[in-house]
Amino acid sequence: MLVISEEIVQSTRLSEQELKIEIALALFEKGILSFGQARKLAGMEYFEFEKLLFDRNVPSGYTPEDIDTDLSTLKKLRQK
Repeated sequence: MLVISEEIVQSTRLSEQELKIEIALALFEKGILSFGQARKLAGMEYFEFEKLLFDRNVPSGYTPEDIDTDLSTLKKLRQK
């Protein structure tokens, strides 16, 4: 368990929740945490975190190849 001293938290002028969000965003942006891991660290729901990424202009990591894969999967599911 990571413990950040109250002095450090106060020096950021952020609430604990805001600090968690900033850490989650930074680690996600660097590719250290996955979307799901960062979302959990930030204490946010899926779409809430996705909107935060959009608002902050942070790429979600969803590539054109991911879109092609998803469309292919949907096409296969429709055929069943």
